[in-house]
Amino acid sequence: MRFSLGALGGGVDSAERRDRDLFLLASLLMGFGACVNQAVFNNYLKDVFALDVAGRTFLEFPREIPGFLVTLFVGGLALLGEVRIAMVANLAATAGMLALGWIPNSYLLMVVSVFIYSAGSHVYMPLGSSIGMSFARDGKEGTILGRISAINTAALVAGTLALLLLFEFARLSYRAAFTAGSIAYLGAALALMAMSPRKTAHAPQRFVIRREYGRYYLLSVLWGGRKQLFLTFGPWMIVDLFRQPVETMTLLFLIVSILGIGFQPLVGRLTDRFGVRAVLGGEALLMIGVCVTYAFAPELLPPGTALVVVSTCFVIDQSSTAVGMARAIFAKRIVRRPEDLSPTLSLGISIDHIVSMSLPTVGGLVWRSAGNHGYRWVFLGGAVIAFLNFIVTRGIGRREPESGVPATYAAT
Repeated sequence: MRFSLGALGGGVDSAERRDRDLFLLASLLMGFGACVNQAVFNNYLKDVFALDVAGRTFLEFPREIPGFLVTLFVGGLALLGEVRIAMVANLAATAGMLALGWIPNSYLLMVVSVFIYSAGSHVYMPLGSSIGMSFARDGKEGTILGRISAINTAALVAGTLALLLLFEFARLSYRAAFTAGSIAYLGAALALMAMSPRKTAHAPQRFVIRREYGRYYLLSVLWGGRKQLFLTFGPWMIVDLFRQPVETMTLLFLIVSILGIGFQPLVGRLTDRFGVRAVLGGEALLMIGVCVTYAFAPELLPPGTALVVVSTCFVIDQSSTAVGMARAIFAKRIVRRPEDLSPTLSLGISIDHIVSMSLPTVGGLVWRSAGNHGYRWVFLGGAVIAFLNFIVTRGIGRREPESGVPATYAAT
């Protein structure tokens, strides 16, 4: 594929093209920072703080609190405009990740550092989609988000490959890894600072809650439960149950990243061509199969084969999160006013974190208290969530309305 900035849209002036260049540079740098967090964090918790499954899942509560508060964060900074808020978010991620590498082995300081990093990454989530779609022509949002995600993923590939080699041959320390990631986030903040503010011509909207957006909110609730499979339980199964080192996790993230370069633009094109309903429904069905495999493979298969199967599920699980862009596109196409988009995306993130703050703790207790196969019930619960998600997607109209037109849902 071609990472051409010109491919993101035609007929734009030099200032617009410069903003696109800077935004994609920021996406590249954030991709490298994210690869450090994804590849290293679980092993860091296991090696440095010796957490068990209950301790690991409890940590999701303070880590996800910023996601719950993201509507307040974004709303409180609304006068700055989306780009400047995104810059502040990356500065917070810089500080949090740098602290993880340099704090003493204090659980409390680690939790505070995770909170700061998480605040930055969560605040950026709705803004990245909104800013990216601002460069798109109507009806091409999926294509644009897919290409931007692929560029971000290319950085993930390069960064993860570098980490894998450094961990394998140079015995890279966690401190060095987190420091490198923080430098990448700082570079992203500087790139965003160099962009024009891109403030909306309308009065800034701090909070938006509308009955017409109810299905998007419901999808956000179910996403809050589903995402803990790839954030917490899937990786922890590999690290804890199969006793795999940081090199294994880094290799798996490298595979996910390589696949993502092609898969994320594909998801975007499929969303533009077949609609949100088809893409989200297909992902839900796929996740039912992944969850059931997670639940039974460790017991039914020989250890080596089970590890390969579970690792394959992990790769599929991580890759399928690319359909998150379909939810953002759905929000853009149902909002009544363009200025509703960022607040609506922010509220969706806050809503999903109502679930994701509590579910990991419950899942961790089930995992630990239900004996040697407690993980099975956690993943079967994930399959139920995926099934509910499939049912909800059936209520999305086969042809979503364009942005600014109230949504009409077609039940089937």
